[in-house]
Amino acid sequence: MSEAERPAAFGQPVLDASDVRKSFRQGPVTLEVLRGAGFAVAAGERVAIVGASGSGKTTLLQILGGLDRPTSGRVLVAGGDIHGLGEDARGRLRNRAIGFVYQFHHLLPEFSALENVAMPLLVRRAPVAEARARARELLGRVGLGDRLTHRPHQLSGGERQRAAVARALVTQPRVVLADEPTGNLDGANAEQVFALMLELNRERGTSLIVVTHDTRLAARMERVLTLEQGVLRGDQPIGEAARR
Repeated sequence: MSEAERPAAFGQPVLDASDVRKSFRQGPVTLEVLRGAGFAVAAGERVAIVGASGSGKTTLLQILGGLDRPTSGRVLVAGGDIHGLGEDARGRLRNRAIGFVYQFHHLLPEFSALENVAMPLLVRRAPVAEARARARELLGRVGLGDRLTHRPHQLSGGERQRAAVARALVTQPRVVLADEPTGNLDGANAEQVFALMLELNRERGTSLIVVTHDTRLAARMERVLTLEQGVLRGDQPIGEAARR
């Protein structure tokens, strides 16, 4: 991407996507979903990606997170080429540098809230006591300190999504990728969950990249990008008022 498209920040971007392309074969037809999308995100920055349904926003987010491979192009995460790594190394980079929040919480039903949030730390072989302590601290931070032993079916929709946010942040990632994180919540719970994400973003300096249809949510980010015809457009700051 050009220098003009880079965020105005010192140091290396947390995430830097260049000329990302993705196509699919549908019988004799090649469907081009991404046609050279590119942007960079600075430490602690908040970026919204908007666009029509079917425009490729989720595909782009999965590529940024190393969950899907681009047809061509490059994605650097914390300075590492995530698609230039083998499967194991890519998984380690995801676990170290990226948190994910989805429209559906994806909590494991057989485990408690505490166990779900501690899981990413246990995957990286952190000591059990340390993983549980960090999960307990973060669940308290998101208002679930009295729900540690509750399984997902014992939590409300808003509580499950707050637990999902805690799980995304427990590894202290450099960037959180969120795909419609408030899409399944009513207005009050959506506001609570997103206010929490913004608060933790400010406190911990974790960058946020959020795919959303919610214009109110997008307006509270620092930049709003529109995915149109496979290319990201409108890379413009939206002003100090939206940061509050």
